[in-house]
Amino acid sequence: MTETALDWRDLQARMAAAGYVADDDLAMAVALMDRLDRPLLIEGEAGVGKTEVANTLAKVFDSRMIRLQCYEGLDANAAVYEWNYQRQLLAIKIREQGEMSAEEQEAHIFTKDFLLERPLLAAISAPEPPVLLIDEIDRADDEFEAYLLEVLADYQISIPELGTVHATSIPHVVLTSNATRELSDALRRRCLYTYLDYPDADKELRIVRAHNPGIDDALAGQVVRFVQALRREDLEKTPGIAETLDWVRALTGLDVPRLDADPAAVRHSLLCLLKTHRDRDSLTPEVVERLVARAV
Repeated sequence: MTETALDWRDLQARMAAAGYVADDDLAMAVALMDRLDRPLLIEGEAGVGKTEVANTLAKVFDSRMIRLQCYEGLDANAAVYEWNYQRQLLAIKIREQGEMSAEEQEAHIFTKDFLLERPLLAAISAPEPPVLLIDEIDRADDEFEAYLLEVLADYQISIPELGTVHATSIPHVVLTSNATRELSDALRRRCLYTYLDYPDADKELRIVRAHNPGIDDALAGQVVRFVQALRREDLEKTPGIAETLDWVRALTGLDVPRLDADPAAVRHSLLCLLKTHRDRDSLTPEVVERLVARAV
């Protein structure tokens, strides 16, 4: 917990100043994460801003950001630590001519000088509390999830050659999940929880304005209404907030003042929003024209 726990409204304002528009539920969840020293699990569809929460908190807390990207087969070597075998072998060769016993050699090479910190060990070893992002925990195996639960329970890691490493400081832990598999009840009980959905029109408009302070109000509103309608189409990959912001930057870079001002530019720039061949084909010029008409 920080020295002075943040009021959730103050935290919400500080996140907004850092460029992230957080609703009341998320701001409260983050404030309680800070106050209770509990991990925060954020679930939601891809592209709704889960990962960006951690990036924003690193700015708000003025902390180091440490990211662990999860994937199938993730193990301790990639997530916790591993030994620098090349340096160990070099140290052994240098001392081969000496009179050190095998036990002395082993004691020498299994020290912190030869230890490579991976995200989990780096997070609990940091002198000041970092923000630890455990991204897409649902992609990791059940075995790794169980190991992670042990780490988060006591904030300590056992290294057979060195002993137990206790946390120097408690990191701000954010876990994200796209819900591709069900997480264990044990992990859910250990974490605070919140769900992020695609933003409504009002929130998305605030996000667009926050990231593009000089944007014309008419164009910002048209973009948001278009994207909101597009998400209701039958798409394989629903565009997220990042795609909306990419499209805004593309349109302003192309000097498009309104969506109905340059139909060809608007239609071709939809590559910022549509990320599969099927979605590109399904959005015919007639469909684009219909969506633009509703947006303006």
